[in-house]
Amino acid sequence: MVTMKKIAELCGVSRGTVDRALNGRGRVNAETAAMIRKMAEQLGYEPNPAGKALAARKHHPVIGVLLPSEGNAFFDDVIHGMDKAAESYAIYGLTVRYYPMKGYDVDKQLHLMETMKGQVNALIISPIDDERIAKAIDDFVDAGIFVITIVNDIKSSKRHCYVGSDYFNGGETACALLEALLGETAKIGIVMGSRQVLGHCERLQGFEHRMKRIPGFSIAGIIENGDDEICSYERTKELLDDHQDITAMFLLAGGVYGACRAIMQLPEKERPTTIAFDSVPLTVEMMRQGIVKAILYQHPTRQGRMAVNIAFEYLVNGRMPDKTNYIMKNEIRLLENL
Repeated sequence: MVTMKKIAELCGVSRGTVDRALNGRGRVNAETAAMIRKMAEQLGYEPNPAGKALAARKHHPVIGVLLPSEGNAFFDDVIHGMDKAAESYAIYGLTVRYYPMKGYDVDKQLHLMETMKGQVNALIISPIDDERIAKAIDDFVDAGIFVITIVNDIKSSKRHCYVGSDYFNGGETACALLEALLGETAKIGIVMGSRQVLGHCERLQGFEHRMKRIPGFSIAGIIENGDDEICSYERTKELLDDHQDITAMFLLAGGVYGACRAIMQLPEKERPTTIAFDSVPLTVEMMRQGIVKAILYQHPTRQGRMAVNIAFEYLVNGRMPDKTNYIMKNEIRLLENL
């Protein structure tokens, strides 16, 4: 096991100097500190877990999590992954505080971010794609707060990294899936959450891009439901009433159950072939009833766990993420392989 003492001997400095250089305690000549860090990296030095825990507990690191999780069951699995990761880091004094909100209200998200200032050392956020949110994230970063975007990204900001799926590919995959199910002819209704969410827009763009290869595919209408079940039911019903020739439905965000309830009001033979995202309980129930034929899965529990892991590595070990995007693969799932 490589120790600070060994690094000190090899670098010709005291153990205290090594400790200060590796842990940012006190002043160390920049050239000497760089030499010590390089030597530690080459030797694969890992701090003693007990010592790391003791040092971390003195700082009481806090991660603030801001998600539009109220009324959106998808985030239940994301939060479950975060909770599991947080449990494993409890010895380090790491605290995760949740700041939930409903829907995509920019002013609400800005207000919650304001309440977090001075209270957190890192921010994990599923951001609304708005320039005011981007500026607020930049203010956090400029103030020394480590920022991870999760589930949805906001590329115009200074966030440190993104954890989530490739939304454009998700849209492409959904279109290819409908082609496999229906052949080369379909009149499609699309239900999305909000055009204020970058991921939802990119998913739609991916779908439309892939659709160019299928001349017999056309979009009858696109509605937004704010990931709200009641709104989803009402607007899907209107869409189906207005376009009775719809043969397929693509539910690209939340509000799947509400949309499915509207579809269920049609005679069984007239119900469109429907695909959706995510294996939340009500969506699985719709699969059991034959309304949803297949879903695309984007590993929400893994997303949550990974985001907290990355924040922990920065707050406790001082490690910056090794890449700016941590992408989960979109996977097609049927009822039989959930």
